[in-house]
Amino acid sequence: MVRETGLIEAHRSCIELAHSDTSHQIIGEFYRVYNTLGSGLTESVYQRALVIALGMRGLRLAREVPMTVMFERQVVGEYRADLVVENVILVETKAVERLVRQHDAQVLNYLRISRLRVGLLFNFGPTAQFRRLISPVSAPTPEANSEQSV
Repeated sequence: MVRETGLIEAHRSCIELAHSDTSHQIIGEFYRVYNTLGSGLTESVYQRALVIALGMRGLRLAREVPMTVMFERQVVGEYRADLVVENVILVETKAVERLVRQHDAQVLNYLRISRLRVGLLFNFGPTAQFRRLISPVSAPTPEANSEQSV
């Protein structure tokens, strides 16, 4: 029993550290964009600025990444993630008063659908906020499918 617990804790630790270097670079650029532009602009302005900042760091990224939700081999929904960085980190941006649980749920669903493990949620609101979310599942459900391999 102790051995199993140790393995679970080791696995959890590996997940929490997944892509931490890239995450820290992205978070640093989030704060650089926020500190330069301040609050009060539209989400799309911050997204474009973040794309420029991440590109200047040499990070590979895709914008407006399409994701399709399947059920019984039928399309039942389509979403677009704001950014996917280095094919491993999903980035969702907001420009709202404050982040709420619904925003977390959105990112966790995008992670599940996209098969990615790490998501960053940024808020360019009156106070800069970010959350680093880890997908709670290691494999997607058969109903979930991503249009683009990320």
